[in-house]
Amino acid sequence: MINEALQNLIISWIPELEFTAEKSQFLNITVPPEQLHALMTQLKSNPETNFDYLFCLTGMDWGAALGVVYHLESTTHRHQLVVKVKTEDRENPILDTVCDIWRTAEFHEREVFDFFGIQFTNHPNLKRLFLTEEWDGFPLRKDYVDEINMVIK
Repeated sequence: MINEALQNLIISWIPELEFTAEKSQFLNITVPPEQLHALMTQLKSNPETNFDYLFCLTGMDWGAALGVVYHLESTTHRHQLVVKVKTEDRENPILDTVCDIWRTAEFHEREVFDFFGIQFTNHPNLKRLFLTEEWDGFPLRKDYVDEINMVIK
């Protein structure tokens, strides 16, 4: 399915989605947090889209907002898609998990939680993956201050 046909199909499900024309081979969608899980479920389960492969899940700090970028592929239809979700709540960023849709998301979401502090509702085991429980802060946020390296300099 070409990007235009894919966009038209997805708009028929959720008309208020934002599509961006980035210089990319991928169709890019920005979804409001409250519609993330419904969209992702539809993208995987609909036979016309069948996005059965989540090949990348990345935490992002856009300055004013925190969020996640998902790269999806349909291994049967051979089309790809980028889905972005953002929250401006930097103090308590919460998004829905997608690990019930794509099992591989479980560890990726733990990594995003560890380095960005984004919590994923309904995640089965949301805890730090790389950093110790005593670690203070989220080192991949733009506002993170590394106290240890500041003292060494």
